[in-house]
Amino acid sequence: MKLLVTGGAGFIGSAVVRQAVRAGHQVVNVDALTYAACLDNVAEVADDPNYAFEKADIRDRAALDRIFAAHKPDAVMHLAAESHVDRSIDGPGTFIETNVMGTFHLLEAARAYWTEAGRPESFRFHHISTDEVYGSLGPDPQTDGQFTEDTPYDPRSPYSASKASSDHLVRAWHETYGLPVVLTNCSNNYGPFHFPEKLIPVVILKALAGAPIPVYGKGENVRDWLFVEDHADALLTVVQKGQIGRSYNIGGENEAQNIELVRTICGILDAKRPGNQPYSEQITFVTDRPGHDLRYAIDPTRIREELGWRPSVTLEQGLEKTVDWYLENEAWWRALQNRAGVGERLGTGG
Repeated sequence: MKLLVTGGAGFIGSAVVRQAVRAGHQVVNVDALTYAACLDNVAEVADDPNYAFEKADIRDRAALDRIFAAHKPDAVMHLAAESHVDRSIDGPGTFIETNVMGTFHLLEAARAYWTEAGRPESFRFHHISTDEVYGSLGPDPQTDGQFTEDTPYDPRSPYSASKASSDHLVRAWHETYGLPVVLTNCSNNYGPFHFPEKLIPVVILKALAGAPIPVYGKGENVRDWLFVEDHADALLTVVQKGQIGRSYNIGGENEAQNIELVRTICGILDAKRPGNQPYSEQITFVTDRPGHDLRYAIDPTRIREELGWRPSVTLEQGLEKTVDWYLENEAWWRALQNRAGVGERLGTGG
């Protein structure tokens, strides 16, 4: 297939680009190269004849029209988004502009291209979203359940509200205009090339720096963790095999409290890069994030039963791979340390 991937220089997008090119697909990477993007993320495929890069903002309709006309993709994989909850608390406007209006412009450009091409049945618009649109679950997996594709939307942060809005737009363009769409909602991703403002890279880098490792509240919040390479594999499965108009929840089948996660990472670092004391001694509890959802958990039954996909690694295995990658790629994360907001406490609601 020829895939147009938006946000392909970001964390998840670059994993999709690398994996798609390795699988023999042609890939057009469309990215505005905002603060969290890094072309080093796709350096391994940059010279591949099946790879092309277009610097463009998804809010720029003229640029999108030009890109569709020039490359004539078989499918769109839409990952471009502002994604950090803490930044959405401090500056929600950018999230509305990019995640809502950007998705609108991309949908319209895709619809115009699809219509001009004779509305081919083979075309796909794959919208990649988050489990955060569903809100928060109670603490007990036995009684409080998991998110399914039928869970009502209940977003709690500017970020999740903007992603919920974009999900609704995509469904509306399918119902109103017949645009062939598939949607996915994923749990928390982690792995190589994770921008160093999210929890797992923050823990690794603060530990290595001998700095306090911040844990929000009491560390009781629960997330389902999905290794990014597994997620990329799932996304490529959905864009090729998913049923038009259907959504698929993608989870790692790996629930963990934040404090358990942090202690596991500290233990892995103790074994691989031992210091003068256990890294867990650096854990510091800090004021919680405003409106911090207690628990997210994905029920992945649909994607497993309909498309035959399951994650390939456990959380322990994925964390070990991730720690190894950060230890071996210091030049990559050192270069990002001076970008705005990295290493700072964001999202206090002040």
